[in-house]
Amino acid sequence: MQVVKDTHIKEYPLVARGKVRDIYAIDEERLLIITTDRMSAFDVVLPDPIPFKGIVLNQLTLFWMEKFESIVKNHLLETELKHFPANLQKYASELEGRSVIVRKAKPLPLECIVRGYIAGSGWKDYVATGKICGIELPANLKESDRLPEPLFTPSTKADLGQHDENISLSQAKFLVGEVLLNTIKDISLNLYSQAHQHCWQRGIILADTKFEFGIAEQEIYLIDEVITPDSSRFWPKELYKPGQPQPSFDKQYLRDWLSASGWDKQAPGPKLPQEVIQKTKEKYLQAYELITGKVLF
Repeated sequence: MQVVKDTHIKEYPLVARGKVRDIYAIDEERLLIITTDRMSAFDVVLPDPIPFKGIVLNQLTLFWMEKFESIVKNHLLETELKHFPANLQKYASELEGRSVIVRKAKPLPLECIVRGYIAGSGWKDYVATGKICGIELPANLKESDRLPEPLFTPSTKADLGQHDENISLSQAKFLVGEVLLNTIKDISLNLYSQAHQHCWQRGIILADTKFEFGIAEQEIYLIDEVITPDSSRFWPKELYKPGQPQPSFDKQYLRDWLSASGWDKQAPGPKLPQEVIQKTKEKYLQAYELITGKVLF
């Protein structure tokens, strides 16, 4: 296996190159999704990849999608490289462990964020307004407190280089309609509840996460990544202490380093020291091993 920052699959057209994923069209119904080792933070792709990060994200997503199959359909069609088209086999070192072939679905124009604890942008919103995404919360909550019940707080899906923005439920209803919004809200809260319980039993607090859904043949599919260190906050349960930021098994370590570096959070991002690259890699691997009970490398 090799570190993969960019891919160049000549046999199929490149549909999109996102912050982390390269997507190619196999045909009109199928897409090849490759999760690279690119690292983004504050919506900027950094110059240095995190080795094998893409494999962690892909394998964790496969773990959760299989676990959630009884709750919601997912877009996976093929997850093993040996069953990919023959003309992709020569790219084995780039694709192994980090690629899937999926059903083409039309992504919904919002991200479905579920917050079980108050942190990040939710904490900043609460400090300023006493609310998160317009939802009134009890007074005197502390940073990292567990919320009375998980909150569904959607956000917009920004283009590459732009920033996602938290939106109210009424704004989300305008984007997708009331019936569909209520359906994906219920699914998202159910998925979070199941995942929180699983992580809790393994010594991890799943503080918040985001889900994405698409529509194909008038059905809802779970798409993109699911409960990974890129899309979630994972806190060690034994060290949990409300009233302050928490240590984590996710991207927060890197965000904190970047914030302390003096970077203005505009492209281009700064070069990462080898120590930061290595520690970020270790955190991602640790998250995978704790959640799945398996070792990748």
